[in-house]
Amino acid sequence: MAETGHLHAVRQPPLHASRRTCVGCRRRDDRSALLRVVALVVEGSAAHAVAVVPDTRERLPGRGAWLHPTADCLAEADRRRAFGRALRVNAALDLSRLREWIEQQ
Repeated sequence: MAETGHLHAVRQPPLHASRRTCVGCRRRDDRSALLRVVALVVEGSAAHAVAVVPDTRERLPGRGAWLHPTADCLAEADRRRAFGRALRVNAALDLSRLREWIEQQ
């Protein structure tokens, strides 16, 4: 049997597959340079608060947003109210846990 000369294309992942956009500065970066954050309902209070928490293992359920783990990007995201839009949450967000984590790093 003669070969027809057709080459089979090898599928490779797109170059942008591991790139995400920071909700603070809006720059694209590798996901290894960014921190995934999620919104969690904090129970125990009369009105359930929604906290934005770091997801360092990238395993928490729900919609995530990506942020450079710096105080500047956190402040910019807070100023622009970007977490509510990115996480699709209409309630007031508590950023204290996220602030503490970033300060400790």
